[in-house]
Amino acid sequence: SFEIEGERPPRNRLERWGRAVLQAGKNKLTLDEIVRLQGVLIEDPRFVHVGLRPDGVFLGERDPNGDPLPEFIGARPSDLEDLMAGMLETNDRMSTDGVDAVLQAAATAFGFVYLHPFQDGNGRLHRCLVHHVLAERKFTPAGMVFPVSSVMFDRIDEYQKTLQNHSGPLMSFIEWRATPTRNVEVLNDTADLYRYFDATEAAEFLYACVKRTVEQDLPREIEYLRRHDEALRRIMNTVEMPDRVADNLLMFIRQNKGKLPKRRRTGEFEKLTDAEVASLEAVVGEAFEGFGDARTGEGDMYAGEEVSGGRALEFPA
Repeated sequence: SFEIEGERPPRNRLERWGRAVLQAGKNKLTLDEIVRLQGVLIEDPRFVHVGLRPDGVFLGERDPNGDPLPEFIGARPSDLEDLMAGMLETNDRMSTDGVDAVLQAAATAFGFVYLHPFQDGNGRLHRCLVHHVLAERKFTPAGMVFPVSSVMFDRIDEYQKTLQNHSGPLMSFIEWRATPTRNVEVLNDTADLYRYFDATEAAEFLYACVKRTVEQDLPREIEYLRRHDEALRRIMNTVEMPDRVADNLLMFIRQNKGKLPKRRRTGEFEKLTDAEVASLEAVVGEAFEGFGDARTGEGDMYAGEEVSGGRALEFPA
């Protein structure tokens, strides 16, 4: 998710994303639940309004004077409560009526990001809603992180094109002006532009990502975990150590192309003999022989996104 936005994620943000995804589907999807998830994803709210934003939001560029040149404008703040209520009601109806889970996830998640109802966290929450709907509909096993985000990253150009193909045509129907704070203010009634939208392209994109996740990425994730567990078992059979230490050792060797880094060798693992180090490196090499580099999976998903007042158009944001 962070890679989608082209940013290097701090570890604590990755951990917050992981916590949010693991909670997917456990609570009924309501506005309060989405706001709660926003709080999980954004730990420091000092510079972000929590909940429905009270001002406009845009994505795009700025002119030399700093005034907005929007390529996307979110729904008017005064319309957000009603639009969110409609989105959530529609999500409930799709679930009750047995609409295909992936189609429901696409309509709900993309409908959310098109509204852009929050000052920050819209992109992360958008993808979190994909996980929520799929988990709630039991499309994915409980407690399993479904690595669809890595597929979305691999298809980033198509992902951005899907979002831009929706937002671009709407701009000619939106009358706006720049505010003294260099934000945007919408001047006409635009609620129906966000209430009714064609989710076909979004659904096709998400179906393609889910298909590849199921057929390719998920089996690879499972194979990685199998090899990882086998390597851990053999490491602890070679040298007795706590699980956490063995896991760190495995990670360091994997990250350093099969060799324990010198800094670690003379640091926390200085008590190991040269023979033990060689043996442990061989264990890891054998366990992952033929596998290649491990994928990062869902943990690679969301750091800083748009803030009220705009940013470069880098959907999703």
